[in-house]
Amino acid sequence: MPRTFHLDVDDVLKLVRASLEAGNQAHAIAVLQALRPADQAEVFSELRGAEQADLLPALAPSDSAAILEELQDEEAAELAESLSDADLVRIVEEMAPDEAADLLGDLPDERAETILSNIEDPDEVRPLLMHADESAGGLMTTDFLVLRTRMRVREALDAVRRMAPSESAETLYNLYVVDDSNALRGVVNLYRLLQADPATRVSEVMDRDVLMTRAEEDREAAARLMARYDLLSLPVVDADARLLGIITHDDFVETVEEETTEDIQRLGGSAPLPGPYLDQSVWAVARKRVGWLLLLFLTGTLTGTVLRLFSAELDTVVALAFFVPLLIGTGGNAGSQTTATIIRAIATGDVRLRDGLSVLWHELRVGLLLGLVMALFGIGRALLWDTGFHVGMAVGVSLLLVVTWANVVGSLLPMLATRFRFDPAMVSGPLMSTLVDATGLLIYLTVAKLILDL
Repeated sequence: MPRTFHLDVDDVLKLVRASLEAGNQAHAIAVLQALRPADQAEVFSELRGAEQADLLPALAPSDSAAILEELQDEEAAELAESLSDADLVRIVEEMAPDEAADLLGDLPDERAETILSNIEDPDEVRPLLMHADESAGGLMTTDFLVLRTRMRVREALDAVRRMAPSESAETLYNLYVVDDSNALRGVVNLYRLLQADPATRVSEVMDRDVLMTRAEEDREAAARLMARYDLLSLPVVDADARLLGIITHDDFVETVEEETTEDIQRLGGSAPLPGPYLDQSVWAVARKRVGWLLLLFLTGTLTGTVLRLFSAELDTVVALAFFVPLLIGTGGNAGSQTTATIIRAIATGDVRLRDGLSVLWHELRVGLLLGLVMALFGIGRALLWDTGFHVGMAVGVSLLLVVTWANVVGSLLPMLATRFRFDPAMVSGPLMSTLVDATGLLIYLTVAKLILDL
């Protein structure tokens, strides 16, 4: 019966450290080699820098390569910098081309070129360094098998047996077919090849309707394409449809995780961190947050400006001040709900720029409905506090208008950000709340002034 496996990182880490402190490096290596690559990387990342630099070259190159591939990019690059050229060459030789390119791309150009010139197949890695990290080309690998249209099925299966990458089994389910100019012509899965007549040409059994992406396409768009059509891999081509590489499912998962992490950090009003939280210095974390805090501080002063403009009215009817936190809090929450919903809809492709008017109309009606509900509760609260009917009406009408306004703004800002090629997450969360706070307060006090005839 299969058994579940749970790794206690702290226990393994203590065992490895105890072995290193006792001078028994061989035992520390044996403990690490008994783990899966992801677990090796997790334990390894908890070691001190000097321990990592001593231990990594002593491991088998394949284990060292697996650890570097699993570590965060920044952490892997820092560790690679501490290695000698000879050790780094041995490790890079064992890495998948796309992973090697990611690592070398984070090193100084001179060091990266030195490593490239000493590995066995630099031409597998060098082309990948030409593409931006955020592009589909920066995400692809060249370590995969290509079939030719003129091949017989028996030749294709023989090629699979002899030349398929042994460490990249995920690239074998879908096999891509090219012509003599390397232009992508179709795709065939391995199961269909096994079923086909060995004498049949590959061009006769392949599917010509193949999804692909351009190398310069944003990696997030490529990930959405893979998610939409449940693809295990996605071919990457140039402007002439020549096959450059493929994006595999593991890279797709990693991309989705990274993009989601960035969006969540932006939703909280912070610039994305370049690596794991605990690996960032206090200064680095503060630097990522201070810009947003200053911006929110400046926009927050709008609320104070509005209060100053209506100070006479607040002095006349002190009860109006009781409802200021309620009004601005409700408006900010309603706006944040809307932006979060729209941003997610944009990310998943449910909403596109052409849907802007539909989104606005939809959220306007939602805002009116929610505002009506909140208005009834607001009037009830005002009457329970014995602030008078007119104050209650001012609160109720204001809640209706503020919630509706917040929904409208919350739907428009992400769409406008997308239109001007900004990340929609940048206009959500604290920024959205702060803007709605000021405008909501202006609406409330203006309505109160009209109803109470101040």
